[in-house]
Amino acid sequence: MDKINLLIVATIITLFISLLLIFFLLTVKTKDKISNVLFAVFLFLNAVDLSEPLFGLMFDKPSNLGIFRTTFAFLQIPVFYLYVLSVSYSDFRLKSKYLFHALPFLIVNAVLVPRFYAVDDASKMDFIINRKSMIELQFIHILIHIQIIVYFAAIFMLLKKAKKLYVENNAGTHINSYNWLFQFATLLSVLYVVAIVKNIFKFSEYPDVSEWIKAGIMVLQPFVICWYLFKALNNPDLFRNIDSKLKLVKDIVSEEKINAPTAVNEERYSEELLKLQRYMNEEKPFLNPSLTIQDVSKGVKIPVRDLSLLINHKLDQHFYDFINAYRIENAMDILKDATKSKVTVLEILYDVGFNSKSSFNTAFKKHTGYTPTAYRKVV
Repeated sequence: MDKINLLIVATIITLFISLLLIFFLLTVKTKDKISNVLFAVFLFLNAVDLSEPLFGLMFDKPSNLGIFRTTFAFLQIPVFYLYVLSVSYSDFRLKSKYLFHALPFLIVNAVLVPRFYAVDDASKMDFIINRKSMIELQFIHILIHIQIIVYFAAIFMLLKKAKKLYVENNAGTHINSYNWLFQFATLLSVLYVVAIVKNIFKFSEYPDVSEWIKAGIMVLQPFVICWYLFKALNNPDLFRNIDSKLKLVKDIVSEEKINAPTAVNEERYSEELLKLQRYMNEEKPFLNPSLTIQDVSKGVKIPVRDLSLLINHKLDQHFYDFINAYRIENAMDILKDATKSKVTVLEILYDVGFNSKSSFNTAFKKHTGYTPTAYRKVV
């Protein structure tokens, strides 16, 4: 099979899978419709970008539609950024200000008007033949490369902050979802870097290398997208508990140092710590697998801001680890109880507030140095 046929086959398969997934995302019943729509739009833009081989079969000369199709690449990463934003924060809503992300797309199309969109076919052909010397195309390629770097930097910064906010304010097991979302963003960034290399070869003395790289991207991309959606379907509550208005503890600490005397703070925190410890031991809120810092705040009657400072700053523990420590201590008591030797590890992890075996094993070993099964044997 020559490279042309390979490109056509890979394109058809990719488009079929993408359209099938788009249909699923737009029709499946879910409370997180915005996220699904954004990811469907991302898949559509990606499919349009990868449809170039089919356009080559349908059009034997440069066309406005063909060049307009290529500019859709400037919408892909901004839409993916908005998707990551939507799954990271529970209060995400589409706003008119997000239209700003379409600015590069609009600029690129405006740049192409004088010497491509508004000229005759012969001039269009001349534009493509002499593309290496066309300042418009040089500008477009520089802009897309800058966009890729800037947006992926923003995506990874967003994920880093979202994870930190999660562990400072939540004790659910959905933190594992961050890992595969980060993995997907990493894979996607690698694909875009490879695409940059492809573009470099396209304008070099080795254009054939560019075509083979393109074929490789088309073959790999459906597998990456299918893997991501499989993970997403198995982790439907990705984050979902983070409010974008929450502040990182380091920012709150900075404000506290400015607004209140240290001695007053220390005395207040000592009183609140005793109150919190009594509440945790008596009420056992950690048995709730979806516990948040807001839940504990209501129960112990300490403002969320103060409670966050107390746990994350004064105790030097993330809320996530603070709650898991109580869960593990409770599990240790059960494992040491000879009368409960018949209770399985799976039953124990659910009883103490976990809903994931992997999360329980990881937390238990971190806390005790043993796996739950090994601990039961040595005590």
